Amino acid sequence: MNKNKFGEIVFDDVDLCNLLFQKGELPDVTFISDSVSIDNSIVDTKIKIQPPTDNALSVNEFDSLNQQCWYMPDDYKDMDIAKHILDLCDNEEQIQRVGKELLLYQEKNLFDLLKYLKYLVDTMYNNNIIWGVGRGSSVASYVLYLLGVHKIDSIYYDLDPEEFLR
Repeated sequence: MNKNKFGEIVFDDVDLCNLLFQKGELPDVTFISDSVSIDNSIVDTKIKIQPPTDNALSVNEFDSLNQQCWYMPDDYKDMDIAKHILDLCDNEEQIQRVGKELLLYQEKNLFDLLKYLKYLVDTMYNNNIIWGVGRGSSVASYVLYLLGVHKIDSIYYDLDPEEFLR
């Protein structure tokens, strides 16, 4: 098996045979190289087979296509994330900061990412999974602080959100 430039693990015919006979949990989607000829009726019940992403795509085109595919419950997909975050604010300073950041997130078309992060944080919290305090430039975002992604109050430390969203 090999990884393509998009990070997909692509199986050849030997890998596919090993995968079909392995015991335990199988991947949701298996990418099979073009050189493998297989009757899908044999494996339909065990694994979902899909051709790998077209290598003619650039990595940027691949990223752009996948930014539309967020796997999360519909409750999160349909939520008004801007309203949710604004509702978490306690004072005018926070509202102003969040408004500024939300404009930056909107400009970069990242509202779906915010919805996914809300889902991820809720899932980790509900399953007692501990994550770090925060690191890197993400701690400059007060929006991420309100969502619980990190524990650094960027207003208190006067961190510029442009550091994260440049």
